[in-house]
Amino acid sequence: MGNGQLKGHVIKEIQQGSIAMELDIEPGDRLLAIDGREIEDIFDYQYYVESEYLEVLIEKPDGEQWLLEVDKEEDEDLGILFENGLMDGYRSCHNQCIFCFIDQMPGGMRETLYFKDDDSRLSFLQGNYVTLTNMSDHDLDRIIQYRLSPINISFQTMNPELRCKMLNNRFAGEALKKVDRLYQAGIAMNGQIVLCKGINDGEELVFSIRKLMEYIPVLESVSVVPVGLSKYREGLYPLEPFTPEDAGKVLDLIHGFQKEIYERHGIHFIHASDEWYITAGRELPSEETYDGYLQLENGVGMLRLLLNEFQQGLKMRREEYAEKGVSPETLSQYAGEISMATGKIAYPYLLKMAEELMKLYPQIIIHVYEITNYFFGEMITVSGLLTGQDIMAQLAGKALGERLLLPENMLRSGEEVFLDDVTVSQMEKALQVKIDIVKSSGYDLIDAVLGEGI
Repeated sequence: MGNGQLKGHVIKEIQQGSIAMELDIEPGDRLLAIDGREIEDIFDYQYYVESEYLEVLIEKPDGEQWLLEVDKEEDEDLGILFENGLMDGYRSCHNQCIFCFIDQMPGGMRETLYFKDDDSRLSFLQGNYVTLTNMSDHDLDRIIQYRLSPINISFQTMNPELRCKMLNNRFAGEALKKVDRLYQAGIAMNGQIVLCKGINDGEELVFSIRKLMEYIPVLESVSVVPVGLSKYREGLYPLEPFTPEDAGKVLDLIHGFQKEIYERHGIHFIHASDEWYITAGRELPSEETYDGYLQLENGVGMLRLLLNEFQQGLKMRREEYAEKGVSPETLSQYAGEISMATGKIAYPYLLKMAEELMKLYPQIIIHVYEITNYFFGEMITVSGLLTGQDIMAQLAGKALGERLLLPENMLRSGEEVFLDDVTVSQMEKALQVKIDIVKSSGYDLIDAVLGEGI
């Protein structure tokens, strides 16, 4: 092995009391190899550090190389954190999908919003959905070797010819054969179908579901979500929104398959995202039909889970009051006026929850506001795609009370910044109100309104 040719991975942090600290490994050093093997990414690293005996090759900033022998417990970590969590560059998508939302974004936004990932490793780490077109045989071998699961796959259709058309990639149909290898190896999978009106719906959807059923139980679930259409579609493939009647037909089809599959396999398998129920004007299904909420990140069951947690949280509060012999109306610390804002989909449910809270606590006033997405277009109805400028413009002059509650999914992960780079502090200054960011559970909503305990 030519050590001078190894690029290595920059070490960002050493954990206190770790093996790495005892060996004088420091931030800024580079990990070159373990047991003579160059480390490709985090999965290689995690696989090889499990051994009880290791030879770790480290390069110091001055170029000096240390070969360190490590005796440790099996599965004991070295205590090294890397500058790049994946320990490799992120792989971008080379498809030109007719439904891609990134292609429907205006210019001038931050650069990271335009990155199209199609990295099977991120599917395992972060739950991202991949098309398989960017997955090499080497990638597939490593997924199977390291038992990386679940892998989340964007199927769109099981018709190979139609898949090539939808992804604008002549290899997209052939890529479906990789599902067979994952299935044979027992690698758990979840699937997604982005439904486009007149393209992969109707009989094509029936065909796709039938084919996907062949992979049960290794393929644990498949979600069907409507294509998101922004107002920035000039020059793109002509796509139409689904009407309430269309949504009802999609739900009827999915519910029919759920009944059949449940009778045969004991799971519901194929799931409709929450948007279909809102568009069709139908009640959300019961919690049992979601099979443990396998597709929450795709908007499948989010509202049902929120409602159930909220009701359970209120029940716990009532029981606590009864046990302590107090009445909610007498709790002066809960008196006051607050506000909430969300997107079109969640608005009627949030309004209902606010009404229940005010009924139990009549001394509280809660204003609930529906924010229309003028930035991307009114057909975009989820709160996670609302911008700071739309929120500020539509709440200006409204009764907001002492606090404004906003859902966490409006912000960039781990930061207090909205999609258009407006910060929480900027919004607080513009609206002259304190903003509380609420996590996405019914329990957290109750705590945000009332505080913890009594």
